Amino acid sequence: THMESQEEKPIIYTMENKPIVTCAGDQSLFTSLYTSLAQQLPREPMEWRRTYGRAPKMIHLEANFVQYKEELLPKEGNKALLTFPFLHIYWTDCCDTEAYKTTVKEDMMRWQNSLRAHSSADWVIIVVETTDTKKKNKTNILPRSSIVDKIRSDFCNKQNDRCVVLSEPLKDSSRSQESWNSLLLKLRTLLLMSFTKNLGRFEDDMRTLREKRTQPGWSFCEYFMVQEELAFVFEMLQQFEDALVQYDELDALFTQYVLNFGAGDTANWLGSFCAPVRSWSGLLLRRPIDMEKRDGIQRGEASLLDLRSYLFSRQCTLLIFLQRPWEVTQRALELLHNCVQELRLLEVPVLEGALDCWVFLSCLEVLHRIEGCCDQAQLASNCSHTVGLWAYATDKLKSLGELCGLVSKQGPTSEDLNRTVDLLAGLGDEKPETVHSLQSPYKKLKEALSSVEAFERHYLELSHAAMEMYRAIGRLRSARLVGKSLAEFYMRKGDPERAETLLQEALKSYVSEGWSLPVTHTRKQIAECQKLLGRTEDYLQTSALLAGDSNLTTEERKHFCQEILTFAAKSGGKLTLSMGVFAQLTRLQFHPATASVHSGAILKVELTLRCFMPVSVRMQQVAASIHFDVDHGGTHGRSKANQRQKNPATVEFNQVDSAGPPSSSSSAGPLLELDEIHDRSPTDNSLNSTGVVCKNTHLLLRRHNSNSPPNTPNCVSPPTVAMKEGTQMLKVQDVTLEPGNNSVTFTAPSGQPGTYTLRQLCATVGQVQFVLPHIYPSVQYEVYSQEPQLTVEPLSEPLLAGLPQMVKFTLLTGHYTVKKGDALQLSNTDTMPILPSTSCALVGESVLSIQSSEKVTSISLPATPPYHTLEFQLEVLCIIPSGSERPTNERLTNGEVRHRPRSYSHPDTPMAAIDQRMSIDCPWSIYSTLLALTFYIPFKTKHSLLSAGNRKYIQVCVHNVSDVNFTLADMKLTEKQHVSLELQSLNTKTQQLLSSKHIVFCLWEVRWKDDLPSCLQCVFSANFSPLNQDVSSYKPFHYHFQLERVTTLYSVKAEILPPAGEQHCRSGLLCGLEVCITRLTEPAEGELAEESKTDTDGPKTTKLMYEVADSSSNWAVCGKSSGMVLMPMTANATHKVQIEVMPLFAGHLPFPKIKVLKYLPHNAFTYFCVENDSLSLLDKPLDDQADTASIRSRGSIHSVGSVDQQQKGVAMPRLEPFSPGQVFNHTHARQVLVLPSTDDHIMEVNAT
Repeated sequence: THMESQEEKPIIYTMENKPIVTCAGDQSLFTSLYTSLAQQLPREPMEWRRTYGRAPKMIHLEANFVQYKEELLPKEGNKALLTFPFLHIYWTDCCDTEAYKTTVKEDMMRWQNSLRAHSSADWVIIVVETTDTKKKNKTNILPRSSIVDKIRSDFCNKQNDRCVVLSEPLKDSSRSQESWNSLLLKLRTLLLMSFTKNLGRFEDDMRTLREKRTQPGWSFCEYFMVQEELAFVFEMLQQFEDALVQYDELDALFTQYVLNFGAGDTANWLGSFCAPVRSWSGLLLRRPIDMEKRDGIQRGEASLLDLRSYLFSRQCTLLIFLQRPWEVTQRALELLHNCVQELRLLEVPVLEGALDCWVFLSCLEVLHRIEGCCDQAQLASNCSHTVGLWAYATDKLKSLGELCGLVSKQGPTSEDLNRTVDLLAGLGDEKPETVHSLQSPYKKLKEALSSVEAFERHYLELSHAAMEMYRAIGRLRSARLVGKSLAEFYMRKGDPERAETLLQEALKSYVSEGWSLPVTHTRKQIAECQKLLGRTEDYLQTSALLAGDSNLTTEERKHFCQEILTFAAKSGGKLTLSMGVFAQLTRLQFHPATASVHSGAILKVELTLRCFMPVSVRMQQVAASIHFDVDHGGTHGRSKANQRQKNPATVEFNQVDSAGPPSSSSSAGPLLELDEIHDRSPTDNSLNSTGVVCKNTHLLLRRHNSNSPPNTPNCVSPPTVAMKEGTQMLKVQDVTLEPGNNSVTFTAPSGQPGTYTLRQLCATVGQVQFVLPHIYPSVQYEVYSQEPQLTVEPLSEPLLAGLPQMVKFTLLTGHYTVKKGDALQLSNTDTMPILPSTSCALVGESVLSIQSSEKVTSISLPATPPYHTLEFQLEVLCIIPSGSERPTNERLTNGEVRHRPRSYSHPDTPMAAIDQRMSIDCPWSIYSTLLALTFYIPFKTKHSLLSAGNRKYIQVCVHNVSDVNFTLADMKLTEKQHVSLELQSLNTKTQQLLSSKHIVFCLWEVRWKDDLPSCLQCVFSANFSPLNQDVSSYKPFHYHFQLERVTTLYSVKAEILPPAGEQHCRSGLLCGLEVCITRLTEPAEGELAEESKTDTDGPKTTKLMYEVADSSSNWAVCGKSSGMVLMPMTANATHKVQIEVMPLFAGHLPFPKIKVLKYLPHNAFTYFCVENDSLSLLDKPLDDQADTASIRSRGSIHSVGSVDQQQKGVAMPRLEPFSPGQVFNHTHARQVLVLPSTDDHIMEVNAT
C-alpha cells in the first residue's frame, strides 16, 4: 500500500530529469565509481539514428543512476516514460570461484529473473578488476577471464557483449583509460538502443491512439498527456526541436478540430472547451510548467483559454531554450488573434471586454518574458518583432477604455463602473511570480482601469511606444494608423489640435497610396477639427475637397459646397484656395490650331474645366495670367518663319478617374511603364536571361522637392498661391460652371510680336478665389511679324530645258502692305529668257501687266494688305547648252557678274540638270532676291568617228532620257572651219520619232577634195518638239563637238597560212600568221614636229609596237607574240612580221586580234610616272595589264631606275595608242576555216 500511494504522487516535471539507470549488485563498488561514471558519460556525443527515416542527431547522454528496486520496473499498462528505467546494470568485482557460486551467481539469477518477468531486456553486467581483490583472495583466485567466461556462459548466452570488464578503474594508467572508454562506449550504445526501441514502441502506441480519434469516447485531453510525455523525454534528452514538434502537432490537431466544428463537424470531447469563460488572467510564461493548468487538462476541465495558454507556455519555454525568442513574439501574435476567432467559432460565451483583458495581459506577459532573456541592445535592434504586440496591446486597452467609459469627456457612469468591477474580478488574484513586480501586466491593467487619468497615461505611453517602434523600422503606414487611432482618442477628449496633426499624417499615407475611402473618412475628421479650431481657410479647402468627393452622399457633398458658398457671400477679406480642390483644367485648345498668329490677328483660347462641385456655381470671373517674351528676331522673314517652333494646338492635362474627384483617385502617381528585356548569347542566340525594365524610372523614383509644384489632386492640403497680377490677362466675366466638363473661351492678346506663356488660372466666387499656381505642361502661343517672302516653283515636275515651261511665283506679303504701282523687277538672261507676254494670270483674281525691256522684265503688283498671299504664273525657256562655246561674262542689273550655269548629273534621274538663278528686285527691300529653278536636259548626245579604209563617217547618237516622246526634224551636221569639206547625209528621214528612253542615230560621210584636215569643228543641229504638236512649237537644239587626228596613217593586213602539205588549217597544228603594216600617208606637220624630238639625222622613222593575242581563247600564239617595228615615215612603207599560231578548235574562227601602238622611248619629251608595274598592249589601258613578264623578257620594254626614281617621275619608255581612225585593221570580222585533227576516235553506237 505504501508503494501504491507513492505511485499516485504526481511526477514533478523539471529540466533536471534524466533517463533512469538502475544499479544492482555491489553497491559499495558502484558508489566508489559513481562520480567518475557520471562525469565521463556525457563527455563524448553519440550519433542517434532514428526510425522512419528521420535525420540522425548527435546527443550527449546523461543518466540518473539509482539503486535497483523491483518497484522501479514498469507494470503492465504503465506508459509513463519519465519513470521508465532505460538500462539495468549489475556491478561485481568477484574473482573467487567459491564466492561466485555461493552468493554472486544466485543474486544475479534473482536480478535477471525479475527483469525477465517485467519484459526488460536492456541490461549489462560490469565486472570490475582491481589489484586489491587479488590480494584479498589469494587461495582460490582464478584468472579474471575464467570468472567472466562463467558469467557469460551462465547469463549472457549468445549476448557476450552484455558482460563488460572494467580494469583498474581508480588508477591513472593507459590500461585503465582504455577500459573506461570501452565501458562508456558500451553504456552509451546500450542506452541509445534502449531509447530507440522504447521510444519507437511508445510512438507506435501513440500513433495507434491518434488514429482512434474518430471513434466515440476518444478524448483529446488523454491523447494530449500521452504525446506530451514524449515531448518531456525529448526535452530530458535536450532535443528541444523534437520536443517542440510534439507541441506543434498537438496545436495543429486541436486547431483542425475547431475549424471542423465551425464547418459543422463536431466532436463530443469539444464540449468541455465550449464552457463559458470564467477567468481571463492571460498567459503565464514565468514557469517552466504550469502544473495548475496541466492538471485541468488531465482532468478534462480546462477551458479553451487554459489549453491554449498552457500549450503556448510550453512552446515558449522550448523556443527560448532554442534561442529563438523572436519566434515567440510572432507565434504569440498569431495565437492571440486565433484564440479570439476560435472562441467565436465554438460560440463560447464570454463577458464583453474579457477577451480584451486576456489579450492585453498576454501581450505584456510575452514582452516581459522576452525582455527577461534579451538585453536592451537586442530588443532595440529587433523591435520589428515586438512592435506588433505593442500595437495590439494599445488597441485592446483603447477598447477597454471605451467600454469602461474612460475616454469620454464626462467620465465613467455607474454602469461603466460595474462593468469594470466584473472585468477585474475575472482576472483573479495575481500570480506569486509577479506579486513583487511593480510593472507586472496585472498591476498595469488594474491601474489603467482605475481612473480616467491613469488610463490616459497608460494609453498614451503604449501608443507613443508603438508609433516610435514603427517609425524606427520604417513602417510609417502602421505608425500613422496608430496615430489615427490616437487622434480619435483626442477628439473624444475634446483636443482637436493634437488630433488634426495625427490625422494629417495618416492622410499622407492614404493619399500617396491611393486609398480612396480612408482618404474621405480622414478628411471628414480633419474638417471637423479645423472647424472646431476656427481655421477658416483650411476648413474651406478641406470642404471643397469633400464637396467633390464621390465617396460621400450627394447631401453631404452639397453641405460642404454650401459652406464655401456661404463664406463667399459674406463681406470681408478675400480668401485664396487651390484650384485643384474645386475644378480641374483638363484641356486647352487654340483657334486657329497652329497656336501661332501674326500680330493683330484674332486668337481664341478654349479651356475645358471639369468642376467637382455637386451643384452649379456662378463665377464672377475666370482669368488666366500671361507671361510675355519679346520677339527679338531679325528681318529675314524666311529664316525666321522656318525656325519658329510649332506649339501644340491642343494640350491635354493629366486626367483622373472619372468616377471620383482627384482626391479619391486610386492612382497616386505616374503608372509603371514596363518593358521586357532579353539577354541572348552572341554565339548561338540562345536566351541567357529575361527580365522586366521600367522605362519611366525618372518619374517614379524622383525626389519630391518641397519647392516644386505638387500634384494638386493628390495633395493632403493643397498649397494656396495668390494670383500674380500680370500686365496682360485673359479674362471672361459671369461664367456658370456646371458639375462635370465646362468650356470657357478667351480672346488672346496678339498686338506685339513675341511668345505668350499661360502661367496661372484663377476662378473668383465672391470673396473666394480658386487659383491654379502653375499650368503644366507649359502652354504657349506665338505672335509673329513676318518679312515678305517670294518663292518660285514649277507647275509640273520636272522642268525640261529647251521647251517653254510654266512656273508659279508665290508672294507672302508678311507685314508689308503692297501699294498700287509696286512692281517686281526680274533680270533677263539669255540662258533663260522670259517668254514675251503682255500679262500673266493671277490665281483667283485679275491679270497682272508685264513690261519687258532688253535687260529687265517688270511685273506690276495689285494693292494687297499684309499677311496675304499673291500668286501668278510666268512662261520661261531654259536654253540647252550647246557644248563648247564660251561667251563673255554678263552682268546682272545689280552689277554682279553672271556665271553661266553648267549642267551636272543628278542622283535621282538620268537627265542632266541645270540650276538657273533669277535676280529679282522687290519694293520692300534694298537687296535683290535670288531664286533658283532646276531644269533637266531631256537629251544625252554622243558622237563617234567611223573609218572604212580611207573613207570617214561621223555618227551622232541622240538619247531621249526623259519621260516625254519627241519629234526630231531638220537634223543637220556642219563643219565650221573648212569650206571645201563636204558632209553628205546618209539619213533618209527628215522627221524622226524619238520615244522616251530610246535612241536615234544619224550618219554623215566626210568628203574632201585635197587633203583631209587633221581636226574638224562640227555642229549638230535639229529641231524638236513634244509629239503631236504643230510646227510652230519646234525648238532648236545644237550640239558642238571637235574631232582630232582624223586621217588614217596605217593599214594592217594579215593572212593565215596552213601547215605545209595542207590545204586548210587543222586544230592542234601550227599555222603561220603573216602581218603586214603599211604607211598610207606622208607625215603631217604636227607628226613631224613630234618625231623630230627623237631622230636628228637620216630618213624620218617612227617606232611602232605590235602585239598578237586572242582574248577569246581560239588561238595559241607560239613563240614571239609582240615586238617593235621601225617604220619609215613615207607613204606606202611596209613592214611584214611572221608569227606562229595554233588553232585550238575547229570551225570558222575569227582572226587573232592585232594591235598596233606608238612606242615612245625613254628620252621622249613626255615624262611618264610608273605607279603600277603593269602595261597593256591589247584592249585595256596601259596601267591595267596584270602581267608583262613576256614583254620585258624580249627587251621590248625596259624600266629605267629604281622604284624610288620611278615614283619621283623619271622619264620612262611608254606605249601610246593611236586615235580612232588612224589605224585601219583589215582583219576585223575576218574568219578562217579550221578542220578537226585527223586522230581516229572510236564511237560506240547501240542501235535498237
